[in-house]
Amino acid sequence: MQGHKEWMAEIIFLGQLRHSHLVKLIGYCCEEDQRLLVYEYMPRGSLENQLFRRYSAALPWSTRMKIALGAAKGVAFLHETDKPVIYRDFKSSNILLDSDYTAKLSDFGLAKDGPEGEETHVTTRVMGTQGYAAPEYIMTGHLTTMSDVYSFGVVLLELLTGKRSMDNTRHGREQSLVEWARPLLKDPSKLDRIMDPRLEGQFSSKGALKAAALAYKCLSHHPKPRPVMSYVVEVLESLQDFDETFVKPFVYVVPTEDESSKSLSREAVVKSEGEKDANNENGFHNHRHHRRCGWRHRMKLSLSPVSYSDPVLYGNYGNGLNSSERKEV
Repeated sequence: MQGHKEWMAEIIFLGQLRHSHLVKLIGYCCEEDQRLLVYEYMPRGSLENQLFRRYSAALPWSTRMKIALGAAKGVAFLHETDKPVIYRDFKSSNILLDSDYTAKLSDFGLAKDGPEGEETHVTTRVMGTQGYAAPEYIMTGHLTTMSDVYSFGVVLLELLTGKRSMDNTRHGREQSLVEWARPLLKDPSKLDRIMDPRLEGQFSSKGALKAAALAYKCLSHHPKPRPVMSYVVEVLESLQDFDETFVKPFVYVVPTEDESSKSLSREAVVKSEGEKDANNENGFHNHRHHRRCGWRHRMKLSLSPVSYSDPVLYGNYGNGLNSSERKEV
């Protein structure tokens, strides 16, 4: 039974591993067909909820980078133990947050021991969540620590853009966040096209450029160019205390002549109606207070078409990957 295997894997890994950025397993229960795990309480819930929950306040830039660093430290620890562990299911819903937004990795049901000796990879069935799995893993089933690095790049991209890794409500190539955004990451002049508009410009421009460059490396189609997680930690640590003037939060657009004339016409109509009321038969004066309306326009940037082919991988090889659930091929 797959559920039982994942449950056992979680107990084994979390029972042996201790780190400040791994969630603590307090206890477990197995009774008939019921399997329960008891984690330490994480009051902020998952990164997925904090980042994508409707009507919630946008996470500040500094908090996003703090979360990225904490999660990176957790993955780096797994990779650098005496016997490396491949997390295999790194995604925003598996990153839990405490009251101070300290990130801790949870759900080790798909974790695997890394290759031993002269082995370069672990061959396994393709399992995971669509949008986060590395392309070489989808195509071949070859699993390495670089597979986790790719998944980390996807989450870092979610933190930059405020968009989910996969979203069928978006159009065309934009359904895949990596396919749409990765070509823009390497061009500093196009970075403003992908940054989360809810940040309202409140982020370090230099920090964003460094984070984008790091995400670009992590999301390489081939595993060898991807950085090791210890390097990822170093880069993110350098972004924690950027003392720099933030990008301006708003762009104000002067109304066009058409908009101005429409506004004046509306005011003239209201004024005319007010004069009629003031001169009615009963002699009563109806004082109306009119509030002028202004329009604050935020910049809307058009996206240039890009050529990328991640969905082809999922179409041909990724039938075992689901956008919301883990499945096995």
